[in-house]
Amino acid sequence: MRLLPQSLRLDKEAWLRFFVGLAGLLVAFAAAVFSTITREAGNLWATALLASLALLLAGAVALTTIPYLARRVVLHRVREIFDYDVTREGMAYLGLVLVVGIAALNTGNNLLFIVVSAMLAAVVVSGFASAAVLRGLELDISLPEHVFAGETVLARIGLRNTRRFLAAFSVSVVPPRAAQRKHLHWERSTFAFPSKVPPRKQWIRVPDLSLRMVTDEDKPPAMVSAHSYFPYVPARSSVSRELELHCARRGRYVQRGFGIATRFPFSFLVKTRRVPLAREIVVYPSVAPTDEFFEVLPMITGEFEAFVRGRGHDLYRIREYAPEDSARYVDWKASARTGSLKVREFTREDERKLRLVFDNPVSGAVDEAEYERTVALAASLAWHFAEEHTELSFVAPDYSGSFDVYEFLRYLGLVAPRPAAGASPSVIDELHLSDDYNVILTTRPRGSIPTALWSCSYFVLIGEQR
Repeated sequence: MRLLPQSLRLDKEAWLRFFVGLAGLLVAFAAAVFSTITREAGNLWATALLASLALLLAGAVALTTIPYLARRVVLHRVREIFDYDVTREGMAYLGLVLVVGIAALNTGNNLLFIVVSAMLAAVVVSGFASAAVLRGLELDISLPEHVFAGETVLARIGLRNTRRFLAAFSVSVVPPRAAQRKHLHWERSTFAFPSKVPPRKQWIRVPDLSLRMVTDEDKPPAMVSAHSYFPYVPARSSVSRELELHCARRGRYVQRGFGIATRFPFSFLVKTRRVPLAREIVVYPSVAPTDEFFEVLPMITGEFEAFVRGRGHDLYRIREYAPEDSARYVDWKASARTGSLKVREFTREDERKLRLVFDNPVSGAVDEAEYERTVALAASLAWHFAEEHTELSFVAPDYSGSFDVYEFLRYLGLVAPRPAAGASPSVIDELHLSDDYNVILTTRPRGSIPTALWSCSYFVLIGEQR
């Protein structure tokens, strides 16, 4: 059996309420008609009873049926919100209309009245034409899957013209307007008398509360702040443009809506239709190498390579000594025989495994700038070793434990210092030893770190203890 879409199925409850409401209104209408007849017949009680019945039935339908049906009716045409901005050309045109209208009133010339009427009709026609163009457009936004802070990426904006014969001209996709909301807010203040003298000379100073009007401004998100211009969108076709996005900081960016604007046809007004199309992206921290990255990477790489080679037992080869090699792998017999330092390399018993541990500090442990540098360092290290095809794992407070580097970067994009009150225990205390080499970013002092971790870990101490 073929099922109809949800939008095409019969809403039995809505139809039942509609017919019940219609029957109630018919009964109320009949009661009102009969109340008029009884009034003319002089029957006061029957008139009052029938009029009251008509009023009660009409009120019951208005309170129970109409709101229920209104919530289920698709009123997208009625609910469409248009913003109007008068252009300089429009101001000049309206000024000219005003001058011609005053001249028509002063002279009584019928020709001038006809000219004023034609000029006002042009404004009305332009309003209907621009509204028709905007109503026939559908907007689609395609955002990139992975966005890094400080980098410029491309998004795609598509406009589809659903009209069969009417094309769209001079259309722009714009960010939403900033909305201002006013509300009353209680604030702590001080009652002082006299009020116009310095505080030390005032006679009375007592704590007080004051009520004032506060305006909140919802600024448009920085994710999309530029305009995309479409000079022509043919009927029953789609046109797309690429838009550059630049997010300076990591975090969550939410675009709560867009606007489709046009000056068509006469540029008297800029009419903008609001499109409630929500989009959200999580901007990862920048993975570009930083000064801290260049500082710690050679030491991490050296200790990691020494840790990996030292776990084997079978001799692989003897080679020349390199500055990053550990002294414990020097082959002194081969060095004495050849006259130069030689080191032994052993076969690896398993793959290169590295575990990146981000011990998220509590709020107030480090300042904001240091915290952001630490998050960027963790992201840079994760990205670097992922490109080196190292088998990575990640440990962090409230992290899902996924091995995907993008999931960890998403976590770092949204992470914030843990609240000091009721903070969860450090991940270092719950870290189990394994065959992985650990790179641990933490604010804990050296004395509180378990000694078992020192032989298989490299610590990046955040803050002053670094």
